[in-house]
Amino acid sequence: MESKEPKIKDYAGGWITEREGTDVPGFLKFAFPVIAFGCAAYFLFYMNGEVDHADRGNLVRAMNAATYASAGLMYAIAAMIVIFGVIVVAFAIAKPHE
Repeated sequence: MESKEPKIKDYAGGWITEREGTDVPGFLKFAFPVIAFGCAAYFLFYMNGEVDHADRGNLVRAMNAATYASAGLMYAIAAMIVIFGVIVVAFAIAKPHE
């Protein structure tokens, strides 16, 4: 006679639990790409600071002139955000595995 109780998996030492074979909720399947796109857009938009702000813009431009920020590094970090977002979305859409 088999037990009808669902198998429970726990992660992070019991902090996160889930029933085996459950799928990611539809809301999260929608939310993951939106959050990843928002993070990448925010990062690219403010990559050099808020240079167009009425009060702080002059200070930010002066700081940018005094220091050096690598544009290539900033775009590489934005690319990593996009790649991570694609991986998370692919994991969320994939079938649940045991």
